[in-house]
Amino acid sequence: MLEQSAITSTLMLTLLLMVGLFFFIRASLKDRTEQMEFIATEPEESVFERLQTYFEKRAYQITDIDGVNNVVTYQGFVPPSGFLAVFLSLLTALGLTCVALVLALLYPPVGFGFLGITLLAPAAGFFYWKRAGKMEKVVLQITKETPITETPTQRILVTAHRDELILLRQVVPYRLHEA
Repeated sequence: MLEQSAITSTLMLTLLLMVGLFFFIRASLKDRTEQMEFIATEPEESVFERLQTYFEKRAYQITDIDGVNNVVTYQGFVPPSGFLAVFLSLLTALGLTCVALVLALLYPPVGFGFLGITLLAPAAGFFYWKRAGKMEKVVLQITKETPITETPTQRILVTAHRDELILLRQVVPYRLHEA
């Protein structure tokens, strides 16, 4: 009897872990748009040209220009990550294997027949793959700062996906604005 309650408790904990895995897979599709602000000391035209070249190399195209507010909107297709699709499938396979093993201990007549549920694991990668690829927007705004020194500065506000901002930060020579 004690062994049966230990196995049942293990099943409950394993099912809780599977709920966490479910929410982890759902979170992989969450929108992660953020803003980052840079300060540049070069002229506005060269800042814009540098960023324009960068975003064109990253397969973004200009969709809107607001000359009054100095805002440029880019749009581009961001494909899903093959690594993440495989990783999610492997995590799901591991979780389903754990559930199957606990069920095999609880119901010995079925035994390792429960391992068949691990065949559902690729569905997690497929779910991610079908929903993760999407059109992403990048909004770029360049404004002149009032110069405290003799050197005029440009404030660059970029709104984009978090991963795109991380890559941009590594490439551009501009100083990150500390708020």
